[in-house]
Amino acid sequence: MPKRRIGLLGGSFNPAHEGHRHVSLEALKRLDLDEVWWLVAPQNPLKPIAGMAPFADRLAKAAAFAKHPRIRVLDLESRLGTGYTADTIAALRACYPRTHFVWLMGADNLAQIRHWRHWREIFARVPVAVFARPSYCRKALAELPAKRFARARVAPPARRLARLKPPAWVFLPVRLDPSSASEIRSHRGAPSRR
Repeated sequence: MPKRRIGLLGGSFNPAHEGHRHVSLEALKRLDLDEVWWLVAPQNPLKPIAGMAPFADRLAKAAAFAKHPRIRVLDLESRLGTGYTADTIAALRACYPRTHFVWLMGADNLAQIRHWRHWREIFARVPVAVFARPSYCRKALAELPAKRFARARVAPPARRLARLKPPAWVFLPVRLDPSSASEIRSHRGAPSRR
């Protein structure tokens, strides 16, 4: 039986929005994935608790918003007891040894991933797909992570990315989606946090 190819999209999903769906659908199409898993974080270590909707609400709303048979909304970080992406990826690889995982993120996250705990281990453990985001593309590609792993960068379309041995990453210049959780919250009167 061939290994499944799963894209992992982690985040607070505070709230889930069209940008999450856009990245997920592009990943399914461009990276030849079987599914995309939305990993709703109980609490992002880099974000304040203030303004964060309750975990159960974010999880339920993300599940209602995803609306796609190949996008699964999961509470794996809560069940695994992991709070950092590198630890979550390590645990998932141990739990699902016959699965090829790809970490999915927007260019905004590539621009600041060097602040994540053990960020180099993320690149060392799974291939990474970075999706263009408005106003972040140039900055992201000029930051330390992109330079550090420059030799591991592969050219689009990268349909075989999930099967490549890490480190391997691709920057995908997809249609830009301006959706932003902080913008959505600001229109609802909540504190503006990305």
